Amino acid sequence: MSIDTIPQYDGVGVWGGGVIAGIVAGIAMGVILHVGADLIAVFAGLAPVPLDSIGLGWLMHLLVSLGFGLLFAGLLSRRPVRRNVTAFVDFAIVGLVYGAFIGIVAGGLVFPIAMERAGVASLPLSLVPISGAAGEFVAAVIFAIGHLVYGLVLGATFATVNGVVPARVRNRLPAFGS
Repeated sequence: MSIDTIPQYDGVGVWGGGVIAGIVAGIAMGVILHVGADLIAVFAGLAPVPLDSIGLGWLMHLLVSLGFGLLFAGLLSRRPVRRNVTAFVDFAIVGLVYGAFIGIVAGGLVFPIAMERAGVASLPLSLVPISGAAGEFVAAVIFAIGHLVYGLVLGATFATVNGVVPARVRNRLPAFGS
């Protein structure tokens, strides 16, 4: 019988990695949504008492990001995934795919609920003064880019805090050396 060698996460571990990566990725995505299309306040619609508040929107967005970060960590803790996701680029790619998936789920289910609860009829666009269908399209593109950035940052941060870094970094920095 062969010994099953499955990589173990060192550093902060699976759940610590999920928390840290979820928050860092949430901040990266939040900046894109806030600056690019002024969508952060809409997340306040997910609060138990929905308000039109940027601060509450950020809080709700980061809580959702944290939850998705923990879900990502749970996915990566599965034996078949750990066996195949070992290099930094693997984590980044899995994160990118994960970000695209949650973007589809969030854009089609969660975000419309938040918009309705927050009393938002159409998407606000602070930096893109385009109205109508073109404005909605630009907001959707920014929303999609935000989720791809979330996934990429999530995967890269999870890998890094668990000691999986690109070979060039590992060879140049003593803290990550072999």
